[in-house]
Amino acid sequence: MTTVGTTLVIGATGTTGSRTTAQLTAAGHRVKAAGRRAVPVAGAEPIPFDWYDSATHTAALDGVDRVYLVPPVGDSDPAATMLPFLRRARTAGVHRAVLLSSSAVPEGGPAVGTVHQALPDLFEQWAVLRPSWFMQNFTGTHAHARSIRDEGIIWTATGSGRVGFVDADDIAAVAVRALTDEQAPNTDLVLTGPEALGYDDIAAIITELTGRTVVHRRLSYEQMRDRLSTQMPEEFAALLAGMDRAIAGGAEDRTTDTVQRLTGRPPRTFRASLMRSREAAADVPGRSAVPVRDPA
Repeated sequence: MTTVGTTLVIGATGTTGSRTTAQLTAAGHRVKAAGRRAVPVAGAEPIPFDWYDSATHTAALDGVDRVYLVPPVGDSDPAATMLPFLRRARTAGVHRAVLLSSSAVPEGGPAVGTVHQALPDLFEQWAVLRPSWFMQNFTGTHAHARSIRDEGIIWTATGSGRVGFVDADDIAAVAVRALTDEQAPNTDLVLTGPEALGYDDIAAIITELTGRTVVHRRLSYEQMRDRLSTQMPEEFAALLAGMDRAIAGGAEDRTTDTVQRLTGRPPRTFRASLMRSREAAADVPGRSAVPVRDPA
């Protein structure tokens, strides 16, 4: 490790941003925690930030030398908003950028893939994190978690395809290394958990640990697209449904050693992640999570 300046964490109250902020501050690093509302975060300086409001960008970038980038949620063309900000960040003195992308989106691909492609020309030090699907999608407020609680059903168009689901804490741990190591990776990093699981497997594990029957219902691409369109813009719904279709074809049936290699410890299993989410929810009154029973 080396002494670093100040890191701007965009999306600091989100799934990976909150964890990255917490891990950075715990290690003694200075952090600006940026979000649409300046929410106090232990050990960090809260700062209001809106991708679509350039008036918030100047204060956010003041005194910052590196940035963790979470793209605007639900935007099918984030490059239009992100690239002007990144050029401004470079001019302001940012020299390292770590971008959260997706294992399903290659460099130069759709959506954030365009930002990925531009990053090496913008910053001398950079990394693109391409995690697989989050284990946290089955807890909290994600659509899968809501349908599990409300219906006992996980709806996808993935068929029997498998995914190397990854824990958000492991993503954050890699983000911290990419932000603070003496040398930035200057590459893209595909992050997975230790095993590839189908949604039938996920439903079975949740059923086992909660004592409540949860099933996986298989939809067609068109059915999934239409279902998602009730929750988000149609273009983004089609993009997500297309990712499900790619999973059905085997696109995410893989695991990588990235978490182990960069953090020195193995990635968390889905079973362990689900148990941990129960323990965390029990410590926060009113927090919503899948209820999990103790193993026999």
